[in-house]
Amino acid sequence: MIRQSQLRNFAIIAHIDHGKSTLADRLLETCGAVDPRDMRAQYLDSMDLERERGITIKAQNVRLLYKDHVLQLIDTPGHVDFGYEVSRSLAACEGALLLVDSTQGIEAQTLANCYLALEHNLEVVAALNKIDLPASEPDLRAEEIERVLGIPAEEILRISAKTGEGVPELLDALVERIPAPEGDEHAQLQALIFDSYYDAYRGVVSAIRVFDGTLKTGASLRFVQANATYDAEEIGVRLPDNTPVSSLGPGEVGYLVAGIRHVGEAKVGETVTLAADPAPALDGYRDPKPMVFCGLYPVDGDEFPDLREALGRLRLNDSSFTYEPETSGALGFGFRCGFLGLLHMEIIRERLEREYNLSLVATAPNVEYRAHTTDGRTEIVDNPSALPPPTAIAYIEEPFVTITMLTPTDYVGTLMELAQQRRGELSKMDYISETRVELVYTMPLGEIVLDFFDQMKSRTRGYASLDYEPVGYRRSELSKVDVLLNNVNVDAFSAIVHKDKAYEYGKRMTTKLRELIPRQLFDVPIQAAIGGRIIARETVKARRKDVIAKCYGGDISRKRKLLEKQKEGKKKMKNIGRVEVPQEAFVAALKLDE
Repeated sequence: MIRQSQLRNFAIIAHIDHGKSTLADRLLETCGAVDPRDMRAQYLDSMDLERERGITIKAQNVRLLYKDHVLQLIDTPGHVDFGYEVSRSLAACEGALLLVDSTQGIEAQTLANCYLALEHNLEVVAALNKIDLPASEPDLRAEEIERVLGIPAEEILRISAKTGEGVPELLDALVERIPAPEGDEHAQLQALIFDSYYDAYRGVVSAIRVFDGTLKTGASLRFVQANATYDAEEIGVRLPDNTPVSSLGPGEVGYLVAGIRHVGEAKVGETVTLAADPAPALDGYRDPKPMVFCGLYPVDGDEFPDLREALGRLRLNDSSFTYEPETSGALGFGFRCGFLGLLHMEIIRERLEREYNLSLVATAPNVEYRAHTTDGRTEIVDNPSALPPPTAIAYIEEPFVTITMLTPTDYVGTLMELAQQRRGELSKMDYISETRVELVYTMPLGEIVLDFFDQMKSRTRGYASLDYEPVGYRRSELSKVDVLLNNVNVDAFSAIVHKDKAYEYGKRMTTKLRELIPRQLFDVPIQAAIGGRIIARETVKARRKDVIAKCYGGDISRKRKLLEKQKEGKKKMKNIGRVEVPQEAFVAALKLDE
């Protein structure tokens, strides 16, 4: 076992694309953790999707030997959707390395994660990256960090993760400034699971941090929140390959294999203790709650069993999304899935399509509403088609969030306009430097999930950043807009929208569908309705044969007779005709704002 005074546990906090994975590569190289022949870029990012997008999706950890100290690096995701994972990773550390791009400055999500680190009483070591670039402005950025977070500018390190400049000095600063972990090896065992993934051969492999006591191979362990008992089949450390050890003492970070067959039983935030001498649970555990919901349907109905199996397998690796079967009159059999946020939804969908070769249609994302009925019940609604009829509803509540946007001063006007269009209320506006502004708004989550992020990025040329945090439910004037094709309700196009925007949504949807639905042999009315009231209508005109082409001259009554006969035929056809909506029309209509 290693002496506690030699241990240093730290996480890296950085925004997407600020060089976190590149710095992790340099740290591995400087400490000689990876053979130069095996080294590759983004070494700790194991998923192809992570490498392509340049983002960290799963938290990773690795033990580094530097001089006579042991540094335990925990690489955390930077995106707001994975905020809970980040908070658990920070709970496993005594220090945090704040990495900021010296060409762009501090971003909203980095700021949120940094405040999270300060809440956990971590020692924050700040470093400015990319100082080798011509556009780098380290003095200006250091001033910004000092103003926002109170870290003295002279203590902020200057590095280049790409060239390795300043990395040895950074390692020295981490050893010097981050305190050694505390803990008593003879106390009751208390250990925190801060990440888990599923291995097909060994079951669940959990990343674990020991706070008190000693974790030994073969010990009978109690998982406090899951209320289950397992034996520690193997414990070890990542160097970065998994290396078994006989025991882990207080302050050490490693992995645990306990023959668990389902990730749900070893969730992030779980406390592990000895079955024979159980200790109380550590603080801060909560189940991650889905925020955004959408329906996933296979393009080919025969692929439904494959989709069910793929979701089951994917859930073994990521227990933070939920799914349950649902049926749609228009799309057939599929699943209603809940995600932590939009990026999470996008990643799960992309992984299903790539790793399991599925072709999927996703309905428009929506959030969880609370419908209070006239007879005093409260119904949770995550699918517009499940909303009770308007006559039975007393009022509806929707989830609100506090959003923080950091933007260059040039784009303040356009961002304020965007937020006001989305029913945002300004709560705070701070100049964090002469060129950058922090805007804080309270806004309905439903207004963010469709395309708010894309709109914000396009209006600010990609310079603004966004972070959001739930603040509970509030009462709102909401309506359900149904879309009817040939007087038949198509549930896939239903949406819950604010009353002021209902007409606009109905108009856009009917106009779009008129362009997408092929002409039939009869007129197809496309209507948007709230309850029994039609608010917008378009018509796809029928295909017609020119029945009077053979009439040249002659009496008008002959032509009229032929036209009337055709009209009768069309009427009869309309009663028995069904409108088949092509799959492409669904996909295109659900991407309403593109």
